[in-house]
Amino acid sequence: MLFVIGYALQRGVINRVIRAPLLFTFLLTFGVNLIIVSLLLLIFTADFRSVTPSYSGSGLHLGSVTIPYIRLGGLAVAFLLAGVLWAILNRTRIGAAILAVGADRDAAQLVGVDLRHMYALTFGIGAAFAGVAGGIISTFQSITPTAGDPYTLQAFAVVILGGLGRVSATVAGGLTFGLIEILGQSMPGLGSGFANAIAFVVLVLVLVIRPRGLLGRLA
Repeated sequence: MLFVIGYALQRGVINRVIRAPLLFTFLLTFGVNLIIVSLLLLIFTADFRSVTPSYSGSGLHLGSVTIPYIRLGGLAVAFLLAGVLWAILNRTRIGAAILAVGADRDAAQLVGVDLRHMYALTFGIGAAFAGVAGGIISTFQSITPTAGDPYTLQAFAVVILGGLGRVSATVAGGLTFGLIEILGQSMPGLGSGFANAIAFVVLVLVLVIRPRGLLGRLA
């Protein structure tokens, strides 16, 4: 469902300003986000909701450490989706076209790539993956229509931290960002807010030392 919505949104709305200055695209997507959140608030209200599977209280015991099954399941699904995305980008003609547009959209258009279709397809895939992520998050955290804002910021930081150009770089960035946050929360006297601050300080340092990210490349 979210793939279809994402494809239609990109094809019918965002593509109209795709060659405009970046600020125009940013303002448009920000406005679309506000509209969607407001509609969801009207339909579902702001009440907290969650999904509680039968195994939500169970976990894998490793000595004194207990890892909840829902967290392990979420990690497994994340790696699975990363593998699927890697296969799409590196083993299919559609993936080759997406990478070509990202590298040089004018050259890609000259060899017959439909830019509007590729942009919409990429946006649709991203929306579908975000839908899966939201479903996973709802199993261990209460959600509302406005619950996605922190994850949007974290996703932005993860992509920058890992670097553009490779799925493996994004996975490495996500693992690094998550590890820094967990270590920050475990430090005496620090809460989750300080953990986020520490993670973003590390992000700034990485950008200063390696502007392309830890494993990033141009293409």
